[in-house]
Amino acid sequence: MICRDEVLAAMLRLCNRHDRDVFSLSEIVHETLATSSRYRESTIRTHVTAHMCKQNPHHCGSCYDDLDRVGYGLYELRSG
Repeated sequence: MICRDEVLAAMLRLCNRHDRDVFSLSEIVHETLATSSRYRESTIRTHVTAHMCKQNPHHCGSCYDDLDRVGYGLYELRSG
């Protein structure tokens, strides 16, 4: 799995476990690291804040609109 896949899987686990949709960057990073040591914390943080976030200006090569930034350091999965 690529980092994006691991972050998305971590977000789904968090949503199911906590019955809420909004999570802090720290929660997402910790959940991703708890199930995989393949990526460094800095890589996961960059994916969440830059590559996967709709509200971030997309200056990088591969960008996705997987997450919405709903507050300072708070993210939720975008619905369809």
